Order: sequence, then C-alpha cells, then structure tokens
Amino acid sequence: MHIRCSLLLILLLAALLQGCALNREKIRQADAVVAASVDRQVTCSRDDHCATPSPLLDAASKAMADSTPEHPQHVVTLLDDSEASLVARINLIRAAKTSIDVQTYIWDEDDLGQLALNELIDAARRGVNVRILADQLFSFEDAALLAQLARASPNLQVRLYNPTFHSARTPPLEFAAGILCCFMKFNQRMHNKVLVVDDTIGITGGRNYQNRYFNWDDDFDYVDRDVMVGGPAVQEMGRNFDLFWHHKRAVPLTHLHDVNRLILRNPSPQPWPGPHYAYPARVASAQAEAEDPDWLNEHVLSNSLYASKVEYFSDLPAKTEQPTKRQAREFTAHLMQLVNHAKKEVVLQTPYLVMSRRAEKIFKFLHRENPAPQIIVSTNSLASTDAFAVYALSYKHRKSFLNKYGFTIYELKPRAELATDAYLQANVEDEEDGAPSVPGASGKRRIRYPGTEQHLGLFGSQGSRNRPAPLTSPGRRFGLHAKSLVIDDDLGMVGSHNFDPRSDRYNTESGVIVYDQRFAQILRDSVLEATEPKNAWVIAPRKPVIPVLGQISQVIGDLSARLPLFDIWPFRYATSYEMKADPDCPPMQPGNPDFTRCYTAVGDFPDVAISPKLIYTRLFVAFGAGVKGVL
Repeated sequence: MHIRCSLLLILLLAALLQGCALNREKIRQADAVVAASVDRQVTCSRDDHCATPSPLLDAASKAMADSTPEHPQHVVTLLDDSEASLVARINLIRAAKTSIDVQTYIWDEDDLGQLALNELIDAARRGVNVRILADQLFSFEDAALLAQLARASPNLQVRLYNPTFHSARTPPLEFAAGILCCFMKFNQRMHNKVLVVDDTIGITGGRNYQNRYFNWDDDFDYVDRDVMVGGPAVQEMGRNFDLFWHHKRAVPLTHLHDVNRLILRNPSPQPWPGPHYAYPARVASAQAEAEDPDWLNEHVLSNSLYASKVEYFSDLPAKTEQPTKRQAREFTAHLMQLVNHAKKEVVLQTPYLVMSRRAEKIFKFLHRENPAPQIIVSTNSLASTDAFAVYALSYKHRKSFLNKYGFTIYELKPRAELATDAYLQANVEDEEDGAPSVPGASGKRRIRYPGTEQHLGLFGSQGSRNRPAPLTSPGRRFGLHAKSLVIDDDLGMVGSHNFDPRSDRYNTESGVIVYDQRFAQILRDSVLEATEPKNAWVIAPRKPVIPVLGQISQVIGDLSARLPLFDIWPFRYATSYEMKADPDCPPMQPGNPDFTRCYTAVGDFPDVAISPKLIYTRLFVAFGAGVKGVL
C-alpha cells in the first residue's frame, strides 16, 4: 500500500511539473534583470580581443588557407594524453579572436570545471562571443552558480539541453517522476563533446569537464581520448553546434524555474566569485604550459599530421523524436556502415561492451565471412568500471561475443601501467615520496592521498561521484572511457559513441573520422597498448578442471545465459586470463595452441573485493536483461 501511494504521488508530481513551463512574463522580467545587472567589464580594446599567440591555431589557419573544395587540407592531432588535451583547450580559448562554442555532457564544479569556466569568462570579457551548451542532467547542479553565470558577461551565453521539468537541478523525486511520466524525452541526452574556436579548429572525443577525465581525481581517473582538427571539417562542427543551440531542447538560463527565481530574487548580484581551486599548483602549471610555445610544439604539434579527407559527424538533436528517419541518427548509421564494410580487421575501444541489435547483426555477418575480419575489442573489467550494471550485461553475453561475433576481448586492469605516466604529468609531485601535492595556506607542501578530496564547487556544493567496486589490491586506479574505431588500417574514428544501445537509440553522439592510413596506425597502436598484458586481462573460454563436471557446468551455464530472468548459474563459459611471468611466453591471443601454457585463469572478476557492488553485478546478470536498451 505504501509503495502504491508513493507511485501515485510521483505520477501526480510528474503531471504537475510537466505542464509547468515558465510563463513569458517571468522570462521577460528575468531577461530584463540580466540586461540591467550583467557585468559589462571589458578587459581588452584591441580588434583581435587580445588573443594570445597559438601555434595550434596558426597551424589550423594555414590548413584552412591551403584548402580548396577539391583538395581540403586538415591538421589532425590525436590527444591521448590528458595533460596535452587540457593544455590545448586552455591555449585555444586564450587564442580565440571571435568565437568559442562548447558542447558537453558533464560539467562539474570541481577544479577542472572551474578552470574551464573561468577561462571562458575571461575570453568573453576580452570581447569573444562564448556559447556553452551542456546537457542538464549532469551539469551545473548549483542553480545559484547559473544565476550568477547568466550575468558574468554580455558576451557569454549558457543553455542547458533537455532540462527535466524546466529546471536546472533534478532532485531524486523529480528524477523518478521524469522516468515515469515521459521516459523517451527524459532518457534522451546530448552526449556530444565539442570545442570550436573561431570556426577554424575544434576538439572532440570522450572527455567531459570534470577532474577524472583529465587525471585530476584522487581516487579514480579515466583513460580517455580526444582528437583536435584544424581545417574545413571544423565548419561542420560549427554548423552542427548551431543546430543544437537553436533547438527547442536547448533552454536559456532565464527559462529555468530555479534559475529564474534566483535572478528575480536578487536583482543586484555580487561580482562573479572566480575560482577556488582545491589544488591551485596543478592549475597554474597547466596554464603556464598553455602559454609556452615550446611545450605546445613538443607535446601537441609534434604529434600532428596533415590529412585531406576528414569528416565530422553528429546525430541530430532529439533524435528519438524521429526514430525512423535516418538523418536523425546520421553518425550512428555511418559508423555501422563503416564496420559493415570491414575486410581485414576492426579494432574497437569502448568502455561499455553492450551491443545494439544492429551491431549484433553486423558482427554476426562479418564473422560468417570467409575469411572473417579479426575483431579486437578493448573495454573495461569490473575492477576498472564505474558502470557495474552495464558490465553485468557484457559479462552475461561473453559466449556470444567470442563465438557468434568472433571478438577477441581485452579488459582493462584498474592499475594499468599505460595510465601512470599521464597521471604523473598532470599532477604536481612532492620531491620526497612522489605523491601529488600542492602548497597549503601556510606555504607548506600538502600531500594529496586517494580518497580525501571533497569536490567542493564554487558555492560549496559537493559534486556527485560514481564510485567503482572496491578492490583487493592497493594503489591508484583507472577506468577506460575512450571511444575509438580503426577499420582495415584505412581510417580511424574518435568520438563520443559507446557502440551500445543507448548511443544507438537515445543519446546524440558525435565524432571525427580521419581517412588516412598514418592516423589509423597511430590510433590502432594507441588502442592496442591498452590490450598489452601489463594493462589488460584477456577473456577466453574456461578450461574445465574436472572434465565431465566441467562440461556439465558449461551446458547449464549456456542454458542459464539464455534466460532473461533467473540467470543465476555462477560458472560461465569464459573467464579472465593473465600472462605468466615466463620469458618463453610472449603475448598471444586465445586461439594460439600455447595459450593455456602461457596464460593462467584469474577468475571472472579479478581484483574485485566481495562487496555490495559485486552482489549487484550478479543480480543484474540474473535479472537485468530487460534494461539492456537503456544502459
């Protein structure tokens, strides 16, 4: 009875909130207050708006100038390293002369989020037109911050995409109401990540504006990837941004209930407070590198190459409103086409190995080809992911991945060595013991230890955190967030698409496809580094310890895996393997005759401690198949 009453209350709340768009008079009043109280300080009177020199923007401008419609030229840079990706962003924001457009899925109020936001405000006060479009559900949770941001500069505009019930913040009850009353609209999110400067150079990929995407989180950081492009393809980035910016789901701040109310309540706000960094030393270090042409040339431009054919693709906004129209899912459809035409090899890196129905059909078709192309997949283990429910469904379908689709699967270790150098470069080190540290208020070095950061925002709010499962081993941990694709050594894609049902059906996704063998090789090498034994476990069929009982167990496991519910058999067809420390054993794939001699089984969930999340994972394996489409 209590549950029924709660559901009725949520449905009633949803019905009331759904129709509660702000009336035009309140919007007009808030717009008037913003116009009267906006901070109009100008920090530059020059025609170039005091843009700082940028070898990155110069290279992009040259590519644009050298391009013709028949022979476009692009400068392309793979941004694997988090520090290079951050420093490139700071440098380009400071180098902007006319415009900056930023589109993202997450914008936190931690150090990274504050740094990016304040760099953009500084650019706006120089006279640059700055537009920020962020998905509402996981961005700017503090309405007070947005009320001040609306008046930070007349050259700065901010909109939130698809806000729940016309508000900036979504409390738990409204979150539940959104799912119950308007599932399709609520569930459709803008997952694009784009930075476009002067319609000349752009960055896109997997990184959001949050500490953990740039190796600034003390507990858990992502191995991620962006690509920077200068040249004609960037103009398509700008046009696509405009489509989202002018769509009805991109809502100005004064149209949001909570922000509107705060603006009207406080017509004379305090000046923009500026940043309050938890660790200012690392912020200052990144800012200094952004002003250093030698650093930029060594760590960014030295990795660049020139390519002719480069394409930017994106799904259209609100693509679930037109599920049958191909153009609404342009990027998703194009990726599937590319995979479908693979002849020799597909190298796929995705944090979530849950295939959509269309992807399943394509990989089944490829596996039946003679000869079938090799499919190499780099993804997360349970020990490295913070999305245990998604991992549970990947685990459930391992046999299909191996046998029906021909995947060779590598799951990232949480202490992967490939992530260590990037982490150290992104943080200040203490000379004594190597622990990242910053100067404290007293001037003494303050060492940071994992698990101690607070994620305080500009106004004291504490950001939400998705914590992965506890581990049995100590040390700093990492998870995979990069989304990339290499096909036949001919082309490489870097973007936001996770190759899962949510990316296929609901979220808008974007990315850059570079048709260049050199770029494809660089990207392929980067992905395959994550599959090396020091960085990943390999998934292979379990070798029965007791022949007859083992075979019976596998039959029961196969039957159990086919069940949508009550898939409770704990012994699965495949498990994780680690290479032995034997000089006679080189890295090899599971099909090699020497595999079982050189690799040892380490269990289905290596390094994961017994915990509620381990239990939840097992429960999702047993009962979670019905939610596959929205994970």
